[in-house]
Amino acid sequence: MIALFLIPVYIVINIYILHRLKNFLIKCQETFSRKWLQVIIYIIYGIFAVSPIVGFLMPYGTETKRMATRVGNYWFALLIYTLIIVAIGHFLSILLRRVFKITPHNFFQIRKNSIISGILTLAIIGGVSAYGLYNARDIKVTDYNITVNKQVENVKSMKVVLLADLHMGYSIGVDQIEKMVKLVNEQKPDLVCIAGDIYDNDYNSLEDPDKLANLLSQMKSTYGTYACWGNHDVNQKILAGFTFSTGKTLEHDKRMDSFFKKAKINLLTDEVKLIDNKFYVAGRLDDEKPATGEVKKSADELLKGLDKSKPIFTIYHEPNELDELSKAGTDVLLCGHTHDGQIFPGNIFIKLFWENACGYLKKGNMHNIVTSGVGIYGPYIRVGTHAEICPITVNFK
Repeated sequence: MIALFLIPVYIVINIYILHRLKNFLIKCQETFSRKWLQVIIYIIYGIFAVSPIVGFLMPYGTETKRMATRVGNYWFALLIYTLIIVAIGHFLSILLRRVFKITPHNFFQIRKNSIISGILTLAIIGGVSAYGLYNARDIKVTDYNITVNKQVENVKSMKVVLLADLHMGYSIGVDQIEKMVKLVNEQKPDLVCIAGDIYDNDYNSLEDPDKLANLLSQMKSTYGTYACWGNHDVNQKILAGFTFSTGKTLEHDKRMDSFFKKAKINLLTDEVKLIDNKFYVAGRLDDEKPATGEVKKSADELLKGLDKSKPIFTIYHEPNELDELSKAGTDVLLCGHTHDGQIFPGNIFIKLFWENACGYLKKGNMHNIVTSGVGIYGPYIRVGTHAEICPITVNFK
């Protein structure tokens, strides 16, 4: 249903931007008013504009789908800030003319102002997009230090590295994962936790599954790597980061099972593991798309019967049910999903929808940490947020 709304909106946005671009080019050089030249501009623009749709419609595993989806993700990133900046410029122009009555006095002044404002607009769009592209690839290290009021025999503290939202697929490949693994190992962790969205809805989109699995297997920690599923860890068509409900039960690609074995990742699907008789690690199914076709257990059902004198780490993709998990006995809740909004102004609005959209929150005796993630979804850009890994020093007393 949402697709029926988004497609006409997308068409209108592209028509608006193309119209503004055409007017700017004509004011810069009268040659662009020629019909044949405008047709060429329309065709070039149209190729980029339809690339997300072509990628969406192409069969899985084809090179055309891979290329079109990747181009579409870059295009969508550029389109977002082109729309924002062009619309702001257009609004300011109307404001100056209609409200403040500031207008140029002759044709040449109008043309000069249009060219200057157009060049300035293009420079801002280019600068923001280039920064956002670089920033999406630049993985930061965000440290946390917390204290759990429980004792672990012969262990005063441990280092847990939280990862989430790898989104391996059309946009995130070997280079980004290689950087991530290097940063993880530099932390010398005792435990690595991956809070879902490990791949991006399509196993065939993985750049090199064997190489990616081998890289992930190189993460070194005392107790190993544990993970849970996220809402993108299912077989589902995706359009510029958006998925569309089909009413069917969605499950993960079974090839991911062998992928996890090669990657030495212990997947927890509504399960709890006692690690070295010292602490528990629980992994929850996702609310929206459990990836197994099963109904997710309640917090009480998941943690029932555990020795609550031992620390309990819960990995859960979406930062939901904070009260329930705190009351059920979780000491440290590790989440992802939100991307911290990923792009401005999303990083402002995201806080309206989540009790803890990103960062740290204490809920009762439970520590909740939400990471903005390693990868991206949809548009390949990060502005106002950053990709990150989160080393957490957990002190016991």
